Amino acid sequence: MIFSAPSGCANFTTLRRYMGFLPVREGPNGCSSALILDNIALGEVIKQCVAWSDGVEIFDNINKIVKADLELSIEKGSRLSIAAASFSIYAYQALRKQLHGIRELRFIFTSPAFVKEKAPKEKREFYIPRLNRERSLYGTEFEVKLRNELSQKAIARECAEWIEKKVKFRSNTTGGSINSLLDVSTGNTGFSYTPMSEFTTSELGLERGNHITHSVIKIPHSESKQLIQSFDQIWNDKALLQDVTDEVVGSITAAYNENSADFLYFVTLYNIFNEFLEDISEDVLPNEATGFRQSKIWNMLYAFQKDAGLAIINKLERYNGCILADSVGLGKTFTALAVIKYYEIRNRTVLVLCPKKLVDNWNTFKDNYVNNPIAKDRLNYDVLYHTDLSRAHGKSNGLDLDRLNWGNYDLVVIDESHNFRNGGEIYGEDARENRYLRLLNKVVRAGVKTKVLMLSATPVNTRFTDLRNQLQLAYEGNQSLINEKLNTSKPIEEIFRNAQRLFNEWIKNPPEQRTTAELLKRLDFDFFEVLDSVTIARSRKHIEKYYNMSEIGTFPARLKPISLRPHLTDLSNAIGYNEIYGQLMVLNLYVYMPTAFVFESKLDKYLDPSGNIDRRGREQGIRRLMSINLLKRLESSVYSFRLTLGRIEKLINDTIKEINKFEAGGAAVIEATALDGAQDFDYDDQNTEFFTAGRKVKIDLADMDYKSWRDELVKDSETLGLLALMVSEITPGHDKRWSLLFGQEIGVF
Repeated sequence: MIFSAPSGCANFTTLRRYMGFLPVREGPNGCSSALILDNIALGEVIKQCVAWSDGVEIFDNINKIVKADLELSIEKGSRLSIAAASFSIYAYQALRKQLHGIRELRFIFTSPAFVKEKAPKEKREFYIPRLNRERSLYGTEFEVKLRNELSQKAIARECAEWIEKKVKFRSNTTGGSINSLLDVSTGNTGFSYTPMSEFTTSELGLERGNHITHSVIKIPHSESKQLIQSFDQIWNDKALLQDVTDEVVGSITAAYNENSADFLYFVTLYNIFNEFLEDISEDVLPNEATGFRQSKIWNMLYAFQKDAGLAIINKLERYNGCILADSVGLGKTFTALAVIKYYEIRNRTVLVLCPKKLVDNWNTFKDNYVNNPIAKDRLNYDVLYHTDLSRAHGKSNGLDLDRLNWGNYDLVVIDESHNFRNGGEIYGEDARENRYLRLLNKVVRAGVKTKVLMLSATPVNTRFTDLRNQLQLAYEGNQSLINEKLNTSKPIEEIFRNAQRLFNEWIKNPPEQRTTAELLKRLDFDFFEVLDSVTIARSRKHIEKYYNMSEIGTFPARLKPISLRPHLTDLSNAIGYNEIYGQLMVLNLYVYMPTAFVFESKLDKYLDPSGNIDRRGREQGIRRLMSINLLKRLESSVYSFRLTLGRIEKLINDTIKEINKFEAGGAAVIEATALDGAQDFDYDDQNTEFFTAGRKVKIDLADMDYKSWRDELVKDSETLGLLALMVSEITPGHDKRWSLLFGQEIGVF
């Protein structure tokens, strides 16, 4: 369009910027453009520039509104061309009579709408505005009054039918701008209205929009030919526009369709969370094509366990690790078995690391046993003990540790992962690589990319560092591998340092201020973001609140603990706790420490420098454990205590006999059974590194001060014999604690 500026035009340059598309032709008195005058309002500029031209009108949408003029301009058979950011069915309703008589309407969305988003998240400058443009079909924020009339369904139905007959929608697919316009062409005449940023009731002058002042210019075709030519050129350029008519009709149709409650629920969820859905990749979701949902183990799970299984797979794929920290009794093992099945279907190799006390459970679920409830799934994972990480030789659970390819496991499941909470902290001049570092170096960092699933009802003991050390297994101890994946403002190491500092400050508060709510208030958002990303922790109350308990059943009621302090026995002249404790303090238990009597010049034959704990250190640890274990057996029952005393006394006496035979000219090498009697240790004790060297220790008596050793053994034998004699009269019938427990009908576990 060629627009002539009037005489005395103060700021035609401002008008040209405002309208965006007007080339300048010299006006009266040679005025093409003048300097910008800040004190002249844009509205006044427009009025000055259009007042001279015949047929040009201005609408302020207050005194003169666009809608009223369009009712006169649009005739039967007219052709409309609109370039605007959005389209509203209520604008259609306002001009329904006129629009039903037109020949066709061409509509260009001036910014991307109803097109598939291709830009990465960080480049989506127009993403939220685009959503608003698409939602404007059902009415903008300024058309609330119309929406409240609840006539949307009827309007949408009629509008959709009209669009299918007479309208074509195309959308700008580029980041470039297109000037807004509404053009009415009837035969050889017509008018262009600009700017028309949105086809809504507010732009038509029927509702108050967000403009303080908003003027629309009506220009006759005699002066707007270039505008129409520009629109036609853009309309026919397939590189700039994409046809979105079907998408618009589909969106409008959704407004009047009869939809099920489920559909409405999911649509609501989509509109709440669609920004997050844009960032979800199929790469981190469970692959349904594997058929894992048809597995035996999957169909044995409750709904809450299935939810956990899906979440674990997602976290393993996204963050390479996850801690399942559900409360005791919520079936963490079965959930983990479902995850293992998923990865085995995908031809992944799986290793389960567990304490010795749990190995039978894990073996049962993978072996061809009649009591294996999921034998049909034919699981094929390897099972090893935690302590096997400290061993380099021998066999464990049927696997040859000398030839085991530690670096070839795609998934490692660590049962009771809290045993690794101390991390790789090692101390002293002779400190060696511990089991945590062995796991990190031999399994996680070496070979194939390894994912780590950790199971623990108590991942945190007294420090948040406990949790951090376990999570480090997932990101190989290299925080840069997880920082880029977490949606946090600080690195993960700093997050845990801050959390520990805040916890230390909180723990110093007086009891009335040391509440859980107060601690949660102190911890920052980043800490909870980490927990949400890589952990799953639910209590029984959570399950009862959010899941259908009729499918699950009720959880067993937890009885209130009862504290009892009975005497040792009901016999009047029998031994008491203090006398037993006094005798236990006399014991040295050197039968478990043969290397303490080996000559210094011969120690190299018996000390293994490759392990984190050498043989001497291991023997000292076992001796301490046995001292504590005797007290545990006494706590259990006098009968159990007496059996343990007898086994230790027999071990000592057998060792003394071997020494006597050597002194009489017999064999010089004896097998000091340093770990015999392991059945007297709790499984938690056996999960320490003291139990990783094998049971038999061959000692050449010529290499040690066997006489001093024998003297100590004799002393211990006499003490043990005396203890056994002192408790011999206390049979189970006279054990006061057992009688009291059974009288209270309290279960013993």
